Amino acid sequence: MSLWRRVLFIALAVVISGLLMEAPAFAQMAAANSDQAPTAEAEAQSSDGLWDRDTLLGDLGGVRSRLTDMGIELKAQETSEVLGNVTGGVNRGAIYEGATLATLSIDTEKFLGFGGGTFTVSGIQIHGKGLSANNLDNLNVASGIEAKPSTRLFELWYEQSIVRGRASIRIGQQAADQEFAVSQYGALFVNSGFGWATLTAIDLPSGGPAYPFATPGVRLKVQPSDDLALLVGLYNGDPDDNGSGTSFRVDKGAFLIGEVQYSINGSESDTGLPGTYKLGAWYNSNSFPDQRFGTDGMSLANPASNGVPVLHRGDWGIYALADQMIYRVPGTKDQGLGLFGRVMVAPSDRNEISFYVNAGASYKGVIPGRPDDTAGIGVIYSRISNTARNRDTDAVTFSEAPGRVRDAETVLEVTYQAQITPWWTLQPDFQYVFSPGGGIPDPNQPSKTIGDAAVLGLRATITF
Repeated sequence: MSLWRRVLFIALAVVISGLLMEAPAFAQMAAANSDQAPTAEAEAQSSDGLWDRDTLLGDLGGVRSRLTDMGIELKAQETSEVLGNVTGGVNRGAIYEGATLATLSIDTEKFLGFGGGTFTVSGIQIHGKGLSANNLDNLNVASGIEAKPSTRLFELWYEQSIVRGRASIRIGQQAADQEFAVSQYGALFVNSGFGWATLTAIDLPSGGPAYPFATPGVRLKVQPSDDLALLVGLYNGDPDDNGSGTSFRVDKGAFLIGEVQYSINGSESDTGLPGTYKLGAWYNSNSFPDQRFGTDGMSLANPASNGVPVLHRGDWGIYALADQMIYRVPGTKDQGLGLFGRVMVAPSDRNEISFYVNAGASYKGVIPGRPDDTAGIGVIYSRISNTARNRDTDAVTFSEAPGRVRDAETVLEVTYQAQITPWWTLQPDFQYVFSPGGGIPDPNQPSKTIGDAAVLGLRATITF
């Protein structure tokens, strides 16, 4: 890491630590300079019991609410889970993994008197080991928090509202999966394929600008009306794993993504059922190797080939997404049944995955007396591209040993998220992986493919 990056990283750590250490002093200063009595919200937070408060640590004796009055918001959340495959996979067994996310946000109007701005910095600490990497060897990673253990800077950006709040521009280190191709109902599920699409996670360099690899970029959002929004983001083309998240590189090509969002019945006064529909496209300017042919015109599976793949300039994909509530419990705002679906396609010649689709349903308040619990069922289908499959066919032709032609991997997930307290959720989860890796040989028994895997798990999320 270069000297200036070390200095910046240390400075950020000092700022966050200083804010945490000086929080009581800030609160005292805010109280001394304020002529107003504590807000009803602050009083309610202070009086809430352990099982009623929004966060485990509550208002910290008024510190949180005073910091909020100053425009400073501190958040921390731990997600921990145990997952295990009782059948199938490369190995059977269980793992523990977790991710701690800490975020500092500053409202520049309250803190500096400069309106319309927000500064955000976040860091993640990833621990444990992933089930897909160690036991399954599959495409649709079993958990959205699975990643190489590390402590790293995640996002670091400034956003400014413009055009009377109808537009905003965000610049700095960002993760595109926080805003683009996001499904409201799909966010419930544990499998990572319901978050950042499996197609982009496998086909893009380093998985694209998505957890845990944010990268420098700029994002413009324009909202000409309450029901229509346009988003465009331009990011470094390969976020790469630089360990600490502080490389801030902008010399690895470009990743451009755009999305149109249309919402219906989204305001408080609307009586119809809410829904959101999105259409998007992305482009990456880097070079991508052909999935079948070498520069000598031969199949890469041919022993006589030079083994150097043809390089294609750029890669692209298009996608569509829908979230739609189809039934709402009478007298409630968000309880009921919602459906979601997303489809994405990309060129076959330069991508391992060329077609991806997921779909499912979630029901909030399915059990009487548990209005905040949510149940869901969903499916993911990731298809190996025709070009990659043709290479597999070539490999079978040229090899005397039995081979396999990959097809597709499908995952079925059934989950239930129980809201134990406002700050604590428990989520038992079941996944079934059909044809892990699309049907690749089992390294322990090369004559057979990896067996279908039944995965059981339990996730706990605590907001501090």
